[in-house]
Parts: sequence; structure tokens; C-alpha cells
Amino acid sequence: MKVNAKSRIPLLAATGLGLAITGTALVGTGIPSNPAQALVVYDPTNYSQNLLTAARTLQTVNNQIRSLQNEARSLLNEAQNLKTIGFPELQALTQTLQQIDGLMGQAQGVRFQVSTLNQQFRQLYPMGGGGLSLNAQVRAARSRLDNEMSAFEHTMTVQAQVVENVQSDTAALAALVDRSQSAEGALQAAQATNQLLALTAKQQFQIQQLLAAQYRADALARASRAQAASDAAAAATKFLGDGTGYTPN
Repeated sequence: MKVNAKSRIPLLAATGLGLAITGTALVGTGIPSNPAQALVVYDPTNYSQNLLTAARTLQTVNNQIRSLQNEARSLLNEAQNLKTIGFPELQALTQTLQQIDGLMGQAQGVRFQVSTLNQQFRQLYPMGGGGLSLNAQVRAARSRLDNEMSAFEHTMTVQAQVVENVQSDTAALAALVDRSQSAEGALQAAQATNQLLALTAKQQFQIQQLLAAQYRADALARASRAQAASDAAAAATKFLGDGTGYTPN
């Protein structure tokens, strides 16, 4: 099919117009002058998973903080339980016991010594010393009487010292009870209890020493009566002789 020159002109024009439009379209759809922004995509499943992870992490941190707080509190309690408590009354209690011991050592005649007690007792209470002269018997009786009076005086001295110690023990007891009630830890409470027991033991020691002095005085008094009875029997026997009647020459 032949196309003449005249018919070609409109065709070329149309073709050129089409190419121009196409080129304009291509130019319009090319790389834009401003870069395109990225779109944010919301994923509910991933968001909830991240939120749950953050909550668990926060719970773990809270548990660790609470554990550290408990450990710190435990250390504070241990430190509180290890606090010590003073015992200034100990020296006073020891001194009072030393005073009583000193008084017990002042006993005259028959002393509180096992090694020398038997010898001293036999010298004062020979029992059956009828062979002594009258003057020797009088001196021995006088010595026993002095020893007995000294024992009673010694007992009363110990009693007076114990009574004086009771006043100081009252003040010590009040101080110990106050510290016991204000004890902050287990160690202080135990020490306060031990201090109260120490005061109790000290008072028991005083009672024992007082009883020892009292029993010593009573024992010497009874021994003196027994010795007097023995001397009287010996004197009566000596006066009566062998029991043979008198026969004049």
C-alpha cells in the first residue's frame, strides 16, 4: 500500500505529538526532587511482646532491689545483735566480795582454814583435860570464852557488811534492769541477763559467807559448853577420887 507524501505529514505530526506526550509523562514519573519518607508500619503483636518484655524486666529489677534491701536490713539486724553492753557495776560487785573475804580472813581462834583447823580446835577444846592444874583450866576456859566472844563479834561484823552491801546492790539492780529493758539486740539482752545472774551469784556468795560465820560462832559456843561439861565431869571425878570410902586410921 502506498502512502503519499501529503498523508505522511499528519501521521508524523501525530506520532511526534505522541512521543512528546510520552516523554512528558516519562519526565513526570522520573526521580522526584524531594526524597520519599518511609512509612511507619504498626505491628500490634510485636508491640505487645515488647511491652511484656519491658514489664518483666522491670519486675526483675524490682525484685533485685527488694533483695538488696532485705540483705541490707539483715546486716543491720546482725550488727544490732552484736552490739555489746557495758557492766560498770562489775568492779563494785567484786570489791564487795573482796570486803567480805577480808572479813572472813579476820576470824580469830579457829580460822576458816582446813589445814590448821584441827590443831587449833584441839588446843582450845582438849576434851578430857582433867590432868590440867586448876590455874591451867581457868586459863583455858578464859581463852575459850574470849574466842567465843570474838566469833560472835566476827559474825555481827560480817552481817553489818552484808547489810551495807544490800544498799549498793539495790542501785546496781536498778541499773541492770534498766539496761535489760533497753537492750537493742540479742547480745545485749544476753549480757544484761548474765549481769543480773552475776548480781544474784554475788548475793548468794554473801549469804554463804554469812552463814559460815554464823555457824562458826554457834559451833564454838556449843563446843565451849561441851568442854565446860567435860571439865566439870573431870573435876567431879578428881574430887570424888576412886570411889573408896574414907576409913579413919
